[in-house]
Formats: sequence, structure tokens, C-alpha cells
Amino acid sequence: MMNPELNTQVLEFLRQQQVPHWLLLQSQTAVTIEATARLRGVRPAQMVKCVLLRDMSDRYALACVPGHLSVAPQKVRSYLGWRRMTCATSEQVLQVTGYPVGAVTPLLLKTDMPILFDPAISQEPEVTISSGSLHAGIAIQTQNLITLVQPTILSVHREFSVN
Repeated sequence: MMNPELNTQVLEFLRQQQVPHWLLLQSQTAVTIEATARLRGVRPAQMVKCVLLRDMSDRYALACVPGHLSVAPQKVRSYLGWRRMTCATSEQVLQVTGYPVGAVTPLLLKTDMPILFDPAISQEPEVTISSGSLHAGIAIQTQNLITLVQPTILSVHREFSVN
């Protein structure tokens, strides 16, 4: 059931593109992937975690992995041929993506940048992304998301993830 009070640019975009999706409302905001997954009724592996990385020349890239994995910035740096990369600050995330930390989605980013999807994302037929709001996620067929985003598919996860 659609919550009339929740209408984000991402939801509007999916409706305009006529892409099937399901809104997953959360009764509260959460700070961890595990807590968010519980609130949405999904497994962390079904969630797309989007991590904004910044290099020393202030260039940005969005690395996306399944929620139970961690991003390896050195893999992104190596692929892009950039200098050392670190996670962006909360302020940079909002300024560069247009979304607050915890609500970053690979769709409709404020700034044009490379978007990399780990191939492990494709192991799930359906994934969840942020709606652009801390109060809801969106379930979408993985192939539809990949078609919309047109990311570079590259292994960007740490080999030994620590939860």
C-alpha cells in the first residue's frame, strides 16, 4: 500500500519509467544494514549498499555491493586509475549525491560519477535500494535496476568481509 506522505524523486522516476517496484516502509530509521534489513523484512544480502568514495583530487565514485559485504576502496581506485580513495564524509555524501547517509541510491545522483556494481548484486533476482528517504526502501528486480543505472560491473567487495 502506498503511503501518500512518502513521495521521493526516486519513486516518481520509477513510476515515470513504468518500472515495477514495491515500497518497503520502515516503522523507524535504522543505522545499520542489519537493522534496516529487519525493518524491511529482507536479508542484508538483498540490499544494495551504496558507498561514496572520494580520491585525493576530489573526484567521486559510487561503489555498490550487497549489504552483507564491504567495499574495498583499493579495487575502485585501481580500476579508475585514481589516487588513494577514502569514504566521503556525511556532508560530502549529501552535497555530491543529493541524499543523506543511509538513503543513498544509485539512481538520480546529483553529480555525474562512475557507478560500480559488484557482480554479487546479481546473485539476487530482486534487491532493495533506498527510496531517497530514511523511512523506506524500494524492492526492484535486479535486472531492472542494472538497466536503469548502467553501472560498470566490477568486483569491488572486500574478500574477507567483517559484519
